[in-house]
Amino acid sequence: MDYKKLGLGLGVFSIALGLAELLAARRIAGTLEADGQENVVRAFGARELLAGANLLAAPAHATNVWNRVAGDAMDLGALGLAARGAPRNGAVWGAIAFVVGATVLDVVTAIGLDRQTGKTSPQREPATA
Repeated sequence: MDYKKLGLGLGVFSIALGLAELLAARRIAGTLEADGQENVVRAFGARELLAGANLLAAPAHATNVWNRVAGDAMDLGALGLAARGAPRNGAVWGAIAFVVGATVLDVVTAIGLDRQTGKTSPQREPATA
């Protein structure tokens, strides 16, 4: 499996998700019955943009993917709070399922990169003459 390509794909996905969260924060918060939390959604969007930019710049660095895993944990925590406030909201439970799926992909990719490169943040090998 080419984990570097997966890392690149996760970077593109993060950029798209981050833009959606920034541009549609009010709609997302409303759908999750978290009115008044638009700034939290925007902050998560900015975090996704940063994660995506890091992955596009260095898709083979497992550290960048592990950062996405940390972001996924934050997302799940926030969605857990949303589920407490609106336990019958199907959109909240759908978002939780979506984030769990993304987390699994992130963890598999990060572990694969760790194994493939032998370290979390690979260094360039010195050029030989």
